[in-house]
Amino acid sequence: MENQTLTGLLKKVASEFPNRRALSVSGKFDLTHARLQELVDHAASLLIASGIGPNDTVALTFPNTVELVVLFLAVIRCRATVVPLNAAYTAEEFEFYLSDSESKLLITPENPIQAAKAAATKLNIPHVTAKLAGATSHVTLSSAAESSPDSVLQLVNDASDVALFLHTSGTTSRPKGVPLTQLNLASSVQNIKSVYKLTESDSTVIVLPLFHVHGLIAGLLSSLVAGAAVTLPAAGRFSASTFWADMLSYNATWYTAVPTIHQIILDRHGSKPEPKYPKLRFIRSCSASLAPSILARLEETFGAPVLEAYAMTEATHLMCSNPLPEDGPHKPGSVGRAVGQELAILDEKGLVQPEGVNGEVCIRGPNVTKGYKNNPEANKAAFLFGWFHTGDIGVLDSDGYLSLVGRIKELINRGGEKISPIEVDAVLVSHPEIEQGVSFGVPDDKYGEEINCAVIPRKGASIDEEEVLRFCKKNLASFKVPKRAFITDSLPKTATGKIQRRIVAEHFLAQISTAKVPKFGA
Repeated sequence: MENQTLTGLLKKVASEFPNRRALSVSGKFDLTHARLQELVDHAASLLIASGIGPNDTVALTFPNTVELVVLFLAVIRCRATVVPLNAAYTAEEFEFYLSDSESKLLITPENPIQAAKAAATKLNIPHVTAKLAGATSHVTLSSAAESSPDSVLQLVNDASDVALFLHTSGTTSRPKGVPLTQLNLASSVQNIKSVYKLTESDSTVIVLPLFHVHGLIAGLLSSLVAGAAVTLPAAGRFSASTFWADMLSYNATWYTAVPTIHQIILDRHGSKPEPKYPKLRFIRSCSASLAPSILARLEETFGAPVLEAYAMTEATHLMCSNPLPEDGPHKPGSVGRAVGQELAILDEKGLVQPEGVNGEVCIRGPNVTKGYKNNPEANKAAFLFGWFHTGDIGVLDSDGYLSLVGRIKELINRGGEKISPIEVDAVLVSHPEIEQGVSFGVPDDKYGEEINCAVIPRKGASIDEEEVLRFCKKNLASFKVPKRAFITDSLPKTATGKIQRRIVAEHFLAQISTAKVPKFGA
């Protein structure tokens, strides 16, 4: 039973590796697995004393701090549901997420996030602050209720408990609520531990926000379940200037990031290389497509295999990954093989497609959510034919490796020709003077849709639109060549570093007064 709940897995690790390092705040203090478990149980008793019980929802809004980790696990221990929220949200966004998740309590740092506090006040949701003074202290809550350790011991976590509630960052206008159970979490962390062979000897530095599945599940929780160690940057967020120092100080063996951060790390190496880099087992990339040229540069620069993976919130993160070198080749441009779940390519009638044939990527397994919250229409569309439909178009090769073509809604339909924006992006960033590039569809009277792109030049480069288009003509079939190229110094991104094409399209088309801004999403 303990393998079916995240809390059970963590309890097992605390007894197997009690004195091994579990969690560090860079330059401040370290916690062992046994100590982390004690802190979680104590914080859970405070939450119970504050009136939190099974099926209640608790919102947490913190930077990447030890308080967030302890409270996250404590809420789950209470058989309640965690809603981790991005501290950068506006008051209106907080209001939506607190309301949609039906949060019963909001917890923030001692220096509270004002927008979150204002939204909670408006919705009449109690707000408390939390602090952990040091490794020998306990987490304290500003609602100083008398707690009883026995209250936690009496609770038995169940595989069906909804432990985590997140919202999709999808391409529709209204985010969908995704409930994830203890079983979903336990299945996913074990899949990740297994494919990357994580053990108590591993160590990583968290670079991604813990309000999102990538950092939370792949970076933090999979490491803890493996008995491995996790380091949080002192600033509570990623910093290119401290990243390698932390990686060396804490003997890191791997890290996981989005392509945007890999690019920042590469640029930092180019402008200010470190005197020494750690010997890494692997580097992982996920959450957006990694161009083969960037993958090659990462491997060449840091001397470690770069394993691209494929994940989404509804799958509790991981779906596919390229394997470690001893388990098979890692293929640039592919997101690898399915890990711990069934994966198939289906056509519109629900028929499984053979290798080499494009179709929708569909999955099923114990890591997949049972359905969106209060959204029967979305559930009907997402769970057709007994599979969960990802909304991505992909193709499998003879080795079972998946290559993504693009989102169904993001494929560019130029006069009946379906163009993969991922393919165009890869060509753009292979130009030696282009740092980042993104292609997108725009309305066109003749073709229905035409292709445009936006690029960020490398530092010191003087590339212009004409050169971008010339390079595309040389490397792409004529119908895939963008009609326009915007040269820019920044691209609009989501809070998790993803580039959403519809947002980029709207951003650049809004700059052209004659342009008809497309209406995307439902």
